[in-house]
Amino acid sequence: MVLIEPTRPTVSGSWKEPQNKSMYLNNSFYVRVGKRVLDVLCSAVGLLLLSPLLVIVALLVKVTSPGPVLFRQKRVGKNGQLFEILKFRSMKVNAENEGPPITSAGDKRVTVIGAWLRRSKLDELPQFWNVLVGDMSMVGPRPEVPKYVAMFSKEHRALLSVRPGITDPATIEYRHEEEILGMHADPEDFYIHHVLDQKLSVSFEYLSRISFSEDLRLVLQTMLAVLSTKPRTTDSALETDNLGAWD
Repeated sequence: MVLIEPTRPTVSGSWKEPQNKSMYLNNSFYVRVGKRVLDVLCSAVGLLLLSPLLVIVALLVKVTSPGPVLFRQKRVGKNGQLFEILKFRSMKVNAENEGPPITSAGDKRVTVIGAWLRRSKLDELPQFWNVLVGDMSMVGPRPEVPKYVAMFSKEHRALLSVRPGITDPATIEYRHEEEILGMHADPEDFYIHHVLDQKLSVSFEYLSRISFSEDLRLVLQTMLAVLSTKPRTTDSALETDNLGAWD
């Protein structure tokens, strides 16, 4: 159920102001001011420099499958507020009505060009706009859909104290999630019962480490991970610290 507030809708029951945020979130100048300033600068410069690539990808999406260029989906952001995350559309129109919110390898809803966009992570580039307008941050816990946020533990709801991000430690560590989920008969059930809590725990650890140097390290590590991504082929990945995902 969604409660409508004067500003933005908020997921019911998903957000309560923690009594002592200092237990997990530092109160440095970077967290209070610097992080947002850096987000605005990086996203604005990124959109400007990447504009030729954005146009090319948009044209490829448009001419290879019917439907809009951008995919919009409700996600839960800071303080439980709902916002529309933007991606280049990698699935056929109305795919969200034909399957779960998550995507696994071999998902028949994914278009031909969409499979390439997802492998290269180019489908995520429109989120620079989400960062610029304040819905997201360059680095922060990945935003989930309301359905999965309703499953958060009390501790993990602290993740809603900060803006969600394009990347974070869990994004890097779980970058091969689609391949892993594709190995299971019910990908969503496996995601809910085996993957989600692990991802949230990794993201939760980031909260106490937020700093300029940590965010810079994660951005650089993300770029390297994208360039060196290799699909997993066995379930043994679940026994390591690198299960892999990029939602």
